[in-house]
Amino acid sequence: MTAFALDDPFDRRSGLPRPGSLLRTAADSIPPSGLVLLAIVSVQLGAGFAKELFAALPPSAVVFVRIAAGALIMGAVARPKLKGLSWRDWAIGLGFGATLAVMNLSFYEALSRLPLGITVAIEFLGPLGVAVAASRRRIDLLWIGLAAAGVALLAPWGEAASVSWVGIGFALVAGAGWATYILLSAAAGRRFPGTSGLSFAMIVSAVLIAPVGITTGGADLLQPHLLLIGLGVGLLSSVIPYSLEMQALRRMPKEVFGILMSLEPAVAALIGVLVLGELLHVQQWAAIVCIVAASLGSTRRAKKG
Repeated sequence: MTAFALDDPFDRRSGLPRPGSLLRTAADSIPPSGLVLLAIVSVQLGAGFAKELFAALPPSAVVFVRIAAGALIMGAVARPKLKGLSWRDWAIGLGFGATLAVMNLSFYEALSRLPLGITVAIEFLGPLGVAVAASRRRIDLLWIGLAAAGVALLAPWGEAASVSWVGIGFALVAGAGWATYILLSAAAGRRFPGTSGLSFAMIVSAVLIAPVGITTGGADLLQPHLLLIGLGVGLLSSVIPYSLEMQALRRMPKEVFGILMSLEPAVAALIGVLVLGELLHVQQWAAIVCIVAASLGSTRRAKKG
């Protein structure tokens, strides 16, 4: 009887389909590649809406609202169990959360100074570096060279003279944070069941960012419409894309997933144009193409290896 109740797609009291069953059915009807693309668009839309909040709140306050909203939702969906954790579990969980805090705070500080597409392109050097370091083939020198060319094209000279060096610095820190996040995410996955490791990290991140976010945001954080937008940013940036990616990874090879994720800088640039009106110079588009090509090349090479 219990197994039947768990597998039954309908609520036995109302006779209506269960919400979870409807969501799973909807996700199953979309090709896995479509789920990945939806996840990418969701993340970048979340970043776009977050940038719109900079007119009312400083980046650190926006990060706090975004992380706190994500932590509340993820904590309710997958509440982490603290009882029985070893000191190694605590160390990885706390490190994971601290990395998440630094990565997001640096990304939003960069986003307040740079166009969305440029910020994501520079940040993407983090996972690109992890992929290249794991491969160690001679061809990787080509991808490193392409990525370096992309960074050089994004540097503040020529057509891009208005680009902020400080913003580039924050984006590079965010990229380093993303690389560390990938490594700690794998470690947390081995020590925490399901998605509870991510929930634990998001709660830690929210606690760490709270003093800065509350201090800089002040009473403005209590405005209902800002909190509502922050909740939407948390959903778009964390909960929705993570759920879509998990569904996609169950139905497609990780190598194909990595190739599709390489398109993220280009999608970010398009979202920046369409949502934020951030028009890029030809030089900046060329830089994004170089970084996307480097990521695609390193991922495809990893697949063959």
